[in-house]
Amino acid sequence: MENFTLDHVNEMYMDVLRELGNIGAGNAMTSLASMINEQVDMHVPKVELMEASELGSAICPEDEIIVGIFLEVTHDISGSMMFLMRMDSAHYLVGRLMGTSSGKDDPFSEMELSALKEIGNIIAASYLSALSSMTNMTIAPSVPYIAVDMAAAILSVPAIQFGQYGNNALLIETEFGDEQMISGYFILMPEENSYGKILSSLGITL
Repeated sequence: MENFTLDHVNEMYMDVLRELGNIGAGNAMTSLASMINEQVDMHVPKVELMEASELGSAICPEDEIIVGIFLEVTHDISGSMMFLMRMDSAHYLVGRLMGTSSGKDDPFSEMELSALKEIGNIIAASYLSALSSMTNMTIAPSVPYIAVDMAAAILSVPAIQFGQYGNNALLIETEFGDEQMISGYFILMPEENSYGKILSSLGITL
């Protein structure tokens, strides 16, 4: 099968990727609403396919402190994925989940970091579940890792990891919340051949 590159992307492919983003985000918000026991509204996700090197400038300033949850994807497709949140969003979500309150610049406790990891794990699993359902593939996430650091430092991890798989990253920006809207960024980086497997499973021939 011919390797998938950005040159192959046309409106049909992007429609499929957007639909994956929409379903995955919807699943994630349903799970999140259940966790915090609140109604969660979601705006239509913004989905982009871009070079991995462009991710940093697409999300936030490189010196901004953010939260990143990183994991690997295995089985029928291989690759990496990451869920990113800004500090104010991360503190708000943890506060809703744990019934606590803290400022956006306060350090997270070990318990709060564990809660954030679980939030990221559930959101990531929701996206993978949507992808698995649409493609009839078996797709499994690894144990997640969490980091709180400057965006440049956090995004250097997927840049290095993604270099093992290819240059193309799927960036899904989702805005959700109840009283306060939160922006979350989901990055999926399948290996080059996995893009072809995903699209072929959907009946799209490269």
